[in-house]
Amino acid sequence: MTTLFQELVAKERAAEQAHDRVEELRGMYGSPTQQGGWSPRQTETYNTALRAWRDLAREVQVALAEYARAQGEKRGDVEEQVKKAVWHTESGGAGA
Repeated sequence: MTTLFQELVAKERAAEQAHDRVEELRGMYGSPTQQGGWSPRQTETYNTALRAWRDLAREVQVALAEYARAQGEKRGDVEEQVKKAVWHTESGGAGA
């Protein structure tokens, strides 16, 4: 099944939001190796966010490859188009 371009954009946006959450948790918790380390709850929260990001990023890569193949385009070109579309909508462009 071919993924529509807007679905690719939505998947990329979700992956970027998941990555932002991972970075936010790193900023809040600090290094897991610092004195005292993380609590079990912090570790579980971080690992859950990290797995979500990795899963979403993997889904994006698979969808990009499938879409590019179906459209007869290079995967890298499609990825660039998707990232531009995400940036455009997040910066207040059309579709925001």
